[in-house]
Amino acid sequence: MNGTEYTCRPIGVARTPFSDPAATPIQAAFSTVRGTVEVFPEFRDGLAALAGFSHLILIYRFHRAASEAIAERPLIDGAKAHGIFATRHFNRPNMLGISVVRLAGIDGATLAVEGVDLLDGTPILDIKPYIPGFDSIPDAASGWVTPQHIEQIRRQSASFRVD
Repeated sequence: MNGTEYTCRPIGVARTPFSDPAATPIQAAFSTVRGTVEVFPEFRDGLAALAGFSHLILIYRFHRAASEAIAERPLIDGAKAHGIFATRHFNRPNMLGISVVRLAGIDGATLAVEGVDLLDGTPILDIKPYIPGFDSIPDAASGWVTPQHIEQIRRQSASFRVD
């Protein structure tokens, strides 16, 4: 490590129906659950012009991760550990996560979102608009992640319904 450290302060907090990590969808892409992002007042003006976007990229801290690891087994079909940077596991250096969610509405400094896979109280570090022309690469390779692995995650995440 080169000794350079930085601090990062939250710009808001996620409010979701999930308090148990084991009972939370694994990927936002397969979740239909609604939640909110409460943006702190000092960042409210940063929401200007956001209403025209259908989806957002949330960057957050895995605030309940157990540790920082260099290798972890995937949460689904995880017989073999992979280097942490080849996974989306939460026990990672800096404990940063990303989720793409659908923007369902804006009420003041509160964003209604759909497709949450975050625990309630997750600190939101940044919000970026999802722009298909920048953020979608249709011919990208998925490495060790097979279609069967994706389907297992889809099935498990679909089981987390909140009525």
